[in-house]
Amino acid sequence: MRPNKYYLAAFSAFFIWGFFSLALKPLHNYPSLDILFYRVFFSVVLMVIINVIFRRNIMVQNWNHFKSMTAKQKQSVITLTLGGGVFLSSNWFVFIYVMNHVSVKAASLAYMICPILTTILAFLILKEKLSKWQWVAVLISAFSCILLSLNHFKDIFYSLITAATYAMYLVSQRKNSELDKLLVLTIQLVFTAIILLPFYPNYSGDLPTELLFYACLLVIVVFFTIIPLFLNLYALKGINSSEVGIMIYINPIIGFLLAIFYYDENVSSLQLFSYFLIIISIVVFNEKLIFSRKSKSIPAEIEGLK
Repeated sequence: MRPNKYYLAAFSAFFIWGFFSLALKPLHNYPSLDILFYRVFFSVVLMVIINVIFRRNIMVQNWNHFKSMTAKQKQSVITLTLGGGVFLSSNWFVFIYVMNHVSVKAASLAYMICPILTTILAFLILKEKLSKWQWVAVLISAFSCILLSLNHFKDIFYSLITAATYAMYLVSQRKNSELDKLLVLTIQLVFTAIILLPFYPNYSGDLPTELLFYACLLVIVVFFTIIPLFLNLYALKGINSSEVGIMIYINPIIGFLLAIFYYDENVSSLQLFSYFLIIISIVVFNEKLIFSRKSKSIPAEIEGLK
């Protein structure tokens, strides 16, 4: 199978997430925990309905496959799936807080740092190999993130937490390949909802009554949760977590552009230069994919002349 569709899935996921602030910012007057509660609960309801009504046969097949596994395989699947749910919910809460109470740039910086952490963790934990050019790209990325963090220590603190939680999610789900990805996502969301449910009565605010809240939440659940998460998990079936991780840069670049042109946040020339370095690092990291077609086309043309 050609890897192109997996790259396209990863690209699409992070392209969509780049516009997340458009749906999230209108809810800045609501507590971050409330947004997290309703995002998770509504996502669970929708995902359960989809699986029960439209994917019942797939659920049965996966259950039979799970029962046929060895005890060690079952333990691995359960740990990776539920652990992924913990990482995902932690990432959501921190990201929502940073986006609405720190700055859009700080949220974008988190996903600048995330590819670096993902690449390093994939190298250490999954033993994923990187070429020398990919290591050069990681160094360029690290340097650009250092530039972005200058005089923004509060931003870098929250960004590191956000980045670490999502990097761990990506690396863990790369190994979690035994079950259907949409079903895995459903289980993770249900598990997250179970974790959050006891906190809801004491830590949630009044039940929202504004139509804007539910309209934005519906957009968040469908377009900024279920669709990109599924695309993300699907991409991990065919390409390494480090390769998916580097695609994360698409998200903050779009977020950075929105911060400048839509939210009118102040941006320095140093930050512009740093983002330019990020774009270079993406090209360098994916040079094999970008230039492989050109190198393959030459032998084909020579073959045709014979």
